[in-house]
Amino acid sequence: MLVAVAILASPFGGAARLWLRVVGGVVAAVSAAGLLFLLWQSRQARLACDGRRLLVNLGTARPVAVGLEFVEGFLLGQGPSFLPGKEQAEVANLVVRLAERADEWERVEVNRQLGSWCGHYITIRGTWCEPLSVDLANRLNARLAEVKSSLTSEGAR
Repeated sequence: MLVAVAILASPFGGAARLWLRVVGGVVAAVSAAGLLFLLWQSRQARLACDGRRLLVNLGTARPVAVGLEFVEGFLLGQGPSFLPGKEQAEVANLVVRLAERADEWERVEVNRQLGSWCGHYITIRGTWCEPLSVDLANRLNARLAEVKSSLTSEGAR
């Protein structure tokens, strides 16, 4: 992007150099759009709850909504970072365990850099989210139990 801005700012003369300014402008615009997209993606919550569903945002067009009745719990794991040039680097992962009876949630295509979804396990890579810890997994499990309890008591009424 800096090269594109330098091309735009340089004092080229004549119509023969106009194409260089056009290319510089296009490269600058595409670079700026890419940076804005990355910033927007980094600000997205990977997990959210709307009261009845767990919303999983792993780079799909919109978050995937999984009924809370299918969510069994949260675990802390470890796996590859998938960072370029850091093939051996490992990061903490948050794993969401889904019930075996949830056949429609056995496999969902997601962005590989953000996580994976296979065999009733959703793995959220710690590379691109808040620091993951056992304390976070415990808080998520406690919150899941609270929400499930309130849903059960609402259903009994």
